[in-house]
Formats: sequence, C-alpha cells, structure tokens
Amino acid sequence: MSTSEKYRIERDSIGTREVPADAYYGVQSLRARENFCITGMPMHRELIRSIAQIKKAAALTNCEVGALDAKRAEAIACACDEIIAGRLQDQFIVDAIQGGAGTSLNMNANEVIANRAIELLGGTKGDYSIVNPNDHVNCGQSTNDVFPSCGKMAALELLRGAEQQLRRLRDALDEKAAEFDHVIKMGRTQLQDAVPIRLGQEFRAYSAAIKRDLVRFERAKDEMRTLNMGGTAVGTGLNARVDYIKKVVAKISEISGLRLTQARDLIDGTQNLDCYTQVSGIVKTCAVNLSKMSNDLRLMSSGPRAGLGEINLPARQNGSSIMPGKVNPVIPEVVNQAAFNIIGNDLTITMAAEAGQLELNVFEPVIFFNLFQSIENLTRSVNTLVDHCVAGITANEEHCRRLVENSIGIITSICPYVGYQKAADLAKEALKNDRSVRELLLEKGLFQEKELDKILDPYAMTEPGGLEERGCPAKKIESCV
Repeated sequence: MSTSEKYRIERDSIGTREVPADAYYGVQSLRARENFCITGMPMHRELIRSIAQIKKAAALTNCEVGALDAKRAEAIACACDEIIAGRLQDQFIVDAIQGGAGTSLNMNANEVIANRAIELLGGTKGDYSIVNPNDHVNCGQSTNDVFPSCGKMAALELLRGAEQQLRRLRDALDEKAAEFDHVIKMGRTQLQDAVPIRLGQEFRAYSAAIKRDLVRFERAKDEMRTLNMGGTAVGTGLNARVDYIKKVVAKISEISGLRLTQARDLIDGTQNLDCYTQVSGIVKTCAVNLSKMSNDLRLMSSGPRAGLGEINLPARQNGSSIMPGKVNPVIPEVVNQAAFNIIGNDLTITMAAEAGQLELNVFEPVIFFNLFQSIENLTRSVNTLVDHCVAGITANEEHCRRLVENSIGIITSICPYVGYQKAADLAKEALKNDRSVRELLLEKGLFQEKELDKILDPYAMTEPGGLEERGCPAKKIESCV
C-alpha cells in the first residue's frame, strides 16, 4: 500500500486502484460500485446490520476455537458494534442488485470492518497487515453462507415489524365489527342484491382473514430462522474449524437476540432457496387479502349520492383538480397499488429461486431486494390503512336499512313458505312494477302483517336459526302455494 494526500493505493487480483484515503471501504467495494449501477439504492439497512452481527459472531467464535487472536477479534467486534449501532452506513456503497451472489456486499463489509478495526488498533486505513478483510474478518466464512444468513436475519426483523402492524389492523377491524354489529345492510354476490348481512359481520370477516395472515407470518419467521453458517463455499465447511461450525450460529443468536438454528444439511441450505419463495408467497397472500378488503371499502363508500354510500371513509385530501368537493378513497387505492407491487415482486422472487444451478443460487441479491421491499410495502400500507382509513370509518345506518327494505333480495326469506318458483315470480313482479316485496305480499294476501314482521326481520336473516325464529312450519309451504 502507498498513500497520497487524498488517495491510498490498494491491490486485488485484478490490479491496483486509488481508493479515497478517508474511505473505510476498499478496492473490491469500489469495483463493485462501478460495475453495478442498477437500482441506485444501497443494500438494505437491516442487511448491513445483520452482516455486522454475523461478522462479530464469527470473530468471537474464531477466537474461542483458536483461529483468530484475541486482539484482532476484539477490534473486529468493536467495529461491528459501531455498524450495528447505525454508524458507517455511508461506507456501504454497493448497489442492492449486484452480480457475484452477494460477494460485493460481503467484501464491502469485510473491508469496512477491517479498516475500522485497524484504526482502533492504532493503524492507518488500508494497512491490511494489521487486520485483513479476507484472512481475519472473513475467517471461516464464505459469501455463500454469510449472504444467505444475513438475508434471513434481515427478513426476520422486517417480518416482526409487519406483524406489529397487522395486529393493529386486526384490533381496529374487531373494534369496527363490534361498533357496526347492529347495522343491517344488503349483502351482495356478483355485485347484485343477495340477502341481508350486518356491516359488523363483514368487518369481522376481514379480521378473520388478517388473523390467518398472522398465523402464516409465524410460519414465515420459522422459515427464516435456519442458517447455513459454517457451510462456507458449497456447504461442506471447507476452511472452517469443526468447533467453529458447531458454535457460530449459537453465537449469532446470542448477539442478534434472534432465535436461530443451523441447517441440518448445510449443502441443502446453501443451494436451495425455496424458503424465500415460501415467505414471499405468505406476504403476497396477505397483500391479496388487504387488496380485496380495500376493493370492498371503495365500493361500500362509493357515491356519496350516486353510489352505494353505505359507509364513509375519512376525507384525506381533495380528489380532483377540476371537480370541486370531490373526495377520493385514496388510502384503499394506495393499498391496492402496494399489493400489485408485492404480487409482481413475488414473481421475480419465484423466478430467481428457480434459476439456481448446482451448488449455489447466485440471484439472492434480487430476491432480497424484492422481498424486503414487499415486506416494507406491506408494513407501511397496513399502517396507513389503520391510521388514515379503518379507524375513522362511519356507517350510514339509515341508508343501509332503506336499501335492505327496498331490495328484491329479501324475497329469499319467503322461499321456505311459498317455494322457490313462486318466490321467483313474486320477485319479478315486484321488480317490474317497482313495488316493495313487503307491499306486494300484503296486497296478495299471502301473509298477515304480523307474520311478515317476523318473516322479513332483517336481523333474523343474518343469523343461523333465523328460519325457526321467523316461525316457518314445513306444512305452510303447501298452503301458501
């Protein structure tokens, strides 16, 4: 190494390069930045934090088993602590999508940690005789076990954040389900009038879907807990001490606070990425549920006078640059768009996981980029859905009741009394002559008014056992036909 006022000269197997003298990254990071300008975005902050936790655990474990001296191990660990605390982030300069199966990030981390450790030991950045990025920081490791492992750890942290928001959404939906339990409205199938339902029941169904998503997220976290650390290049553990292989994952768990285990088969853990497709599928499924719910909210709030108008969403902003007073359902709309993006990301992740060859899948960078984006899109969209939409929804109770009373759909409740065909004929007549079902039934003398009060009780129609409550003896069918 030689230095000038502004640059130091570093050498790798490609040749020599000038590196800014004050940079903690080195020549391999610099080449990666020049080679990969794809997203214009750095590696995810959680990925950087996780790789620092791994490097700290590896240094301490290597020291325990005699592969690394205590002085260097302590300096490396201290440098890692600084990165874990959020410092030196600007020194991680490689693009989020990169060739080389993640080698660029691994070497970026090795170089930054080595140079900071050199400083802590009183040396000058770039003097790798003191702490070497490959020989010391990367001791007992390969990109091929470090990169998948830090990706899983980062995903775990992000999944926990998404779970917190989903629990908030579940609770908000449950509150609305209780608040709207008495609100009778018209149920619809194929966007046509069906039979009555309570608005609270609809919100309870939304909550049920989110509760299933939360169960799936627990499975997703389990998929991310298994690391292939110790497998080094292809899962055989070449150049790693046996004691290190046995201890390193436990040390990572201790440092990160995550409940991690080592893969039973390190070769399988190195070459197969089906765990990421599983997790992406779970995130996608949740996004589909959120998007369907958002569709419903947009429909039920449509209007305010020429649509369904059954609920009111909080007004968040002007809806038009030309139509005064127009307010759009912008929060459900943005959740829909986040869901579309997540669904697209899932396809990318699926294709990248499938494209692995032999002992390694080189496409983990694009998997991580899309998976982390999907989890964060989900987390943020749920947060805004709760705070800016669900919590402030109100019901137009009287309007909902009028729609039920004027609907032809309630004719279904008299089928047990008059039979399907007679009920269908009555429905056609009521629709053709713009008459209410109740009015027509009374006019034809098929039922007494008190009978209809029971038979057409909309609340009773929304619960199992409503038939008995409305007083429907089987023999009455014949007498009414």
